Amino acid sequence: MLFLVIALLLLGTLLGAAAYLPWPVTVVLGAVVLVWLLVFTARERRRRSSAGRA
Repeated sequence: MLFLVIALLLLGTLLGAAAYLPWPVTVVLGAVVLVWLLVFTARERRRRSSAGRA
């Protein structure tokens, strides 16, 4: 959960900086955050499904 809070703080910082960054940089950084969140979600689902079986 702490990682999610840190990610949201970084996202807020990036969104604030997005007004000053060129579009390609903003899109790449947004894609990086999106991929990280997808990986996090997949790992959490896998962890919870395997914990439910035990």
